[in-house]
Amino acid sequence: MEFRTQVTIDKPSFLIEPCEEILFVGSCFADAIGQRFREEAFPVIANPFGVMYNPASILHTLQRLATTTPAASSTGPRVAFLTLGTNHIYRLKETGEIVDNCEKRPQVLFQEEELTVDQCANYLSQAVSVLRQLRPDVHIVFTVSPIRYRKYGYHESQLSKATLLLAVQQVLSTIPAVSLAGSMSYFPAYEIVMDELRDYRFYADDMLHPSPQTVEYIWERLVDSCFSPGAKHFLAEWRPLKQALAHKPFNADSPEYRAFHEQTLLKVAELKKKYPHLTL
Repeated sequence: MEFRTQVTIDKPSFLIEPCEEILFVGSCFADAIGQRFREEAFPVIANPFGVMYNPASILHTLQRLATTTPAASSTGPRVAFLTLGTNHIYRLKETGEIVDNCEKRPQVLFQEEELTVDQCANYLSQAVSVLRQLRPDVHIVFTVSPIRYRKYGYHESQLSKATLLLAVQQVLSTIPAVSLAGSMSYFPAYEIVMDELRDYRFYADDMLHPSPQTVEYIWERLVDSCFSPGAKHFLAEWRPLKQALAHKPFNADSPEYRAFHEQTLLKVAELKKKYPHLTL
């Protein structure tokens, strides 16, 4: 008997290669997945200007990145994950501008608004355009964060997620999914938590954020669906070295541990020759 339903993940038109640089912009869930890539020695750029929860703020981050990155660069990240958390934005009443961070200023200075599906889709379309200008062969992966927003009310939180899901679908259906060598796709992190795991034991103590176990499961699904055979082989090679580097000895000054540590470093150096972009 089957006691759960498993979310089907469509195979993307690209595969992540060993130790390639990846960009993550979006909610704190983007930080969590980006950290898993870091732990596996991938070079990662994750929310360089802070966590961005809504499509407008994600666009702002990409526009700021564009000012420091040469146009049509082939050296920037080939893969970009855009993780959407909410359709709620905050405007500074004095200027009407959407702010990405209230910087602990009084709430009375800001006006909270909800973006419509079309508005969210418009910001995401602009984000796609910025990324493709930076690197025409970029592969863009949209995800919706499974983090729940209790402050909205749980029904309102679901409406916010539904707005984001509809906006992503609109972008994927109205913008060419393939541009030169690049592509766009959707990874169902939200659906995995809501429809496959579907239990409070997969949440952290606040019952809102995914637990470390949940993040690990989503990581495993991501590896299975989006990693090339070479990248999976790299993970297998890296795993024992990662464990060895994390080993906490009883006596770090003992000759046995020193020999063990030196051997580990030699193995890491050999692996780095094979994978020059490996980061520690």
